[in-house]
Amino acid sequence: MSAHKFGPVFDEHIKVAGETARLLETPFEALADACAASVRNGGKLMFFGNGGSAADSQHIATELSVRFVNDRKPIAALALTTDTSVLTAAANDMGYEQVFARQVEALGRKGDVAIGFSTSGKSRNVVLALEAARRMGIVTVAFTGADGALLTPLADHLLNVPSKVTARIQEMHITLGHLLCGALEERLGLG
Repeated sequence: MSAHKFGPVFDEHIKVAGETARLLETPFEALADACAASVRNGGKLMFFGNGGSAADSQHIATELSVRFVNDRKPIAALALTTDTSVLTAAANDMGYEQVFARQVEALGRKGDVAIGFSTSGKSRNVVLALEAARRMGIVTVAFTGADGALLTPLADHLLNVPSKVTARIQEMHITLGHLLCGALEERLGLG
């Protein structure tokens, strides 16, 4: 990367981070409370998304189920992006748009939390998974960008990063995911 682009990228990142902190603190706290309540009551957190969002889902689920900062009891979390047999069978037999909904239907229970990541807010498989979760009485969460698009009406908890730039949205999603890990450790007395 040339020197003339380096600074503006950081400037944009810092601007979006500041706006995210200002606009999403209250919705984030409500989300952290809902996730903590689910885990306390024997529920689990299910994460899913495509591409970079799949990686974020796996990253956050791992931080929760293994460890974030300190050794502690595991937090019930899983990424619906990791079982290649389920993903390929569902995609082949039902269509790729069903790969997460099918897993939510199989693994989800009332009291769980379904957390979909989509920078555009338009990923059909994320939309259908949140619709399935809603029908099942599962708490729904969307990590998205700008206006939230199709996910806004489906999310009990919406964290829509105030940007339309995919890279900035993804940077905030992983930051918010790390904040969620820390908040859950604190709320569950595991820190």
